[in-house]
Amino acid sequence: MTLILGPLYSGKRAFACKLLHCTEEELPKFAVWDVQDRAARAEDLEALAAQLASYPVVIATEVGGGVVPVEAAQRTAREAAGRLNCLLSARADTVVRVFYGLPMVLKGSLSE
Repeated sequence: MTLILGPLYSGKRAFACKLLHCTEEELPKFAVWDVQDRAARAEDLEALAAQLASYPVVIATEVGGGVVPVEAAQRTAREAAGRLNCLLSARADTVVRVFYGLPMVLKGSLSE
């Protein structure tokens, strides 16, 4: 599994399409994204990570880099997203951070 991380609107989906040689319309066949939203609702992050790891590509938006929210539920959701990213990174063969459309390999390799 390849995990693609990055901030909002950083080019993660476009990079995934390039990596998978597919169009954005075809992307749902090969990838899952917005996993940080699933983390906020998950009762068991380990089980969620195992389920998501079955996809060839998982795309996660980085959250929590700004001001800490006042509401406890929002802080809990950010923590869950970060913990899920750690679990997915451990399971992934390749981890890529996309920033301003530039992919940076953090783990593994993109060579075929």
